Amino acid sequence: MEKITIQVTVNSPIEKVWKIWTSAEDIKQWNTASDDWHTTNAEINLIVGGTFSSRMEAKDGSFGFDFSGKYTAVKTNELIEYTMDDDRTCVINFEDKGNETLIIQTFEAETENPIEMQKFGWQAIMNSFKKYAESK
Repeated sequence: MEKITIQVTVNSPIEKVWKIWTSAEDIKQWNTASDDWHTTNAEINLIVGGTFSSRMEAKDGSFGFDFSGKYTAVKTNELIEYTMDDDRTCVINFEDKGNETLIIQTFEAETENPIEMQKFGWQAIMNSFKKYAESK
């Protein structure tokens, strides 16, 4: 299965970045690829074997989908690994750069959409996270 890697540098210290990345209330604010979408629900149990889920919907109500899975590794301020419900995996590394945090996310591509579309969508969500985290 092909893997896609995306990254972003957030101009905030790692402890703040981690807190925002792992808070269900914050996830509902930043987890979107564009302004015409939103996350209506987010649940997170950030422990090995714990689950997560979020619901993304078009604001006009035309489409929505659930995103969920199970955590396989968690190291505070450093690493999150999970397996999605369709058995694809994702690894997120958080690198402390002082007043900045580098987030590198590598995930297995799905087969329904072109690789570039998946890369663009996931990168747009990371860019939304950066914007939100830097505004807090």
